[in-house]
Amino acid sequence: MRVIAGEHKGRRLAAVPGKGTRPTTDKVKESIFNMIGPYFDGGWALDLYAGTGGLGIEALSRGIERAVFVERDAKAFAVVKQNLATCRLEGQAELYRIDADRAIRTLATRKQAFDLVFLDPPYAHQKIAEEIRLFQELGLLADGAWIVAEHDIGVELPEEIGACVLDRASTYGETAVTLYYYEGDRSETDDLVEEATKFEEG
Repeated sequence: MRVIAGEHKGRRLAAVPGKGTRPTTDKVKESIFNMIGPYFDGGWALDLYAGTGGLGIEALSRGIERAVFVERDAKAFAVVKQNLATCRLEGQAELYRIDADRAIRTLATRKQAFDLVFLDPPYAHQKIAEEIRLFQELGLLADGAWIVAEHDIGVELPEEIGACVLDRASTYGETAVTLYYYEGDRSETDDLVEEATKFEEG
């Protein structure tokens, strides 16, 4: 595995020992960033099931200003730290060794909205749609945010989850990648449209 593009292009990333972690391959990673970027001008990213940290590190290399990495497994957490050090990105990263549910609740107390969210949970414990709804309820998404969900090809995700709209979905062998685009608070948008209509009629 390596960093594919950006400031740290070519840096090799360590893998987690054993078969408990399924890292995103370079081919899939490159496809993901071609669809959502490929480069960024600042913003915050959340790598919720970090694994090796490859997705969040790629985002930092391509211009994301700061990234939060969440990984509860001790071996994987150590590899994320190692890979961040290899790329000298410790100053732009925050690491949490806790489970995803607790991390989401903790981040919500900070009122930090993310521009890019990576969801690559273990295939046997996926609740992607529920987590996307929770992000919206807790105000964790910036307007125009991208959510990248990596999952088993047998998982079917809805076209819309609240104000998150499915943009595209691709398959790579047994892996599927679904991209959602967050349109912001639709209730606020509807209110503005209603007010504008009343003004025109008045």
